[in-house]
This record gives sequence, C-alpha cells and structure tokens, in this order.
Amino acid sequence: MACRIGELVLECRDPEVLARFWCEILDFVVLDREEDCVEIGTREGFGGPQPTIVFSRNDEPKKADLRLHIDLNATDRDQEAELERLLAAGARPADVGQTGEESWHVLADPEGNEFCLLRARINPV
Repeated sequence: MACRIGELVLECRDPEVLARFWCEILDFVVLDREEDCVEIGTREGFGGPQPTIVFSRNDEPKKADLRLHIDLNATDRDQEAELERLLAAGARPADVGQTGEESWHVLADPEGNEFCLLRARINPV
C-alpha cells in the first residue's frame, strides 16, 4: 500500500489573492474557505488524481527561496505561449541562480513563491 499527496499547503499573506492567481493558472476552483485558509482544486472536487492546494494565512514575510516548488507543464499550448499567459496573469520572472541555458523558466507568483514552467513533458491536447 502507498500514500498519495492529498493537498499541498502554502503559507502566505493573502490567501484570496493567491487562490485567484493559482485558480487562473491551473484552471482550478475554490473548494473551501475557512477563516484564514482557502483551498483550491479541480472541478471534480476533493479526492481526485491531483492534490488540492491550501493557502494558509501567515503574516510573517517570506525569508528565503522555497525548499519545495511547483513545476508546471502546459497542456494545450507550447512553452512560449504558456509563458506569455502566465506573465499576463501576474507571474513574474524570478532569479534563483539559473544560467539562462535551462529548458525551463523560473517564475514567481504574486507573493514571490517560485515555480517553474517546464518545456512540454505532457503532449498538448
């Protein structure tokens, strides 16, 4: 028997802002709201093949690069078109020491949490 990732929890200053950003990026919806948390996931709801993401309020400033980050693959367009979409949605380029020769783009969400846009590893639909 094995486990699977059920949810990822990201501490942030403004759960609503990050929930909106990541819902747009991932085509997720808000599944639950509590006083200081917003949980998002696929339209199918809880328990599906993808983990949900919980944004939990923490008013402390981010102090360092994340030790865990999200890697994204475009599902319906090439990497450059997806990069344009992510930047238009509010992502911004991030420098974590990359050389410029990488096949991926390092970006940050509205609170500065790093994530990567990979070259297609999933065939676009």
